[in-house]
Amino acid sequence: MGDLYDNRRRDRGNQRYRRYMIGVVTVAVLICGGVLGLLGAYHSQLFEIKHVTVSGVEHLTSEDMQALAAVEEGETLLRVDTAAIRNSLLRDAWVDDVVVRREFPDTLAIDVTERAVAAVVEVPTQDATDTKAWAIASDGMWLMPIPKAGTEAASKTSAKVYEDAANVLHITDVPYGTQAEIGTYCSDANVSNALAVVDGLTTQLADRVVSVQATDPESTTLSIEDGPDIVVGTAENIREKERVAIEIMAQHPEGVAYINVRTVDRPTWRAL
Repeated sequence: MGDLYDNRRRDRGNQRYRRYMIGVVTVAVLICGGVLGLLGAYHSQLFEIKHVTVSGVEHLTSEDMQALAAVEEGETLLRVDTAAIRNSLLRDAWVDDVVVRREFPDTLAIDVTERAVAAVVEVPTQDATDTKAWAIASDGMWLMPIPKAGTEAASKTSAKVYEDAANVLHITDVPYGTQAEIGTYCSDANVSNALAVVDGLTTQLADRVVSVQATDPESTTLSIEDGPDIVVGTAENIREKERVAIEIMAQHPEGVAYINVRTVDRPTWRAL
């Protein structure tokens, strides 16, 4: 009886082992088949990219995007290097962030977050005979020199650039020697202070500012539409300087020719 019991137990063990091995082999075959299938799909033209969609772009032209994305003909969604495309796009000054997505079966989607034009800076030319208009973002990134209307360069520039330039304030009287380069952050203290001043204003005054004179940080001056020039100096305590300037204008409804709130607790002004 003992031998019979041992034989039966051995048989059951062998059966379990055979079932286990069959399962292992089956899984291995499925994995190998799946890997081979993926490799075959990867190297085939399956999921070839037929459409590239772009969203969030206003200042970059379609030609700009095609050049930056550089999706080669015959590329597939499985082979395309989305990280490389993203890094290429981020090298453009206008691009603040970007997401590249695969949309099967045949579409590559590019979602762009652009920088906005915060101001136009009138940068002196190297020969000091003229100035060139440069678009700059709120984070201090130099975006591009704005071509003069009617030139060949202007015809290749997005209309949105000119629309923005017409609706943002201009930073003027920038000292000679100020350097502007696409894709770099502004290192000029005069321009940076002017940007910080504008960024700190509320809409109550910001909407009336036409230009900012940025000769140096201590003498930064706001030119107001239908109002006086306001010397604000540095961006420090700009909200309080704004409050005092608005209060002075309210106290003199007949008009004020000049306001100086550079030292906010000792403001000066000159009535008309």
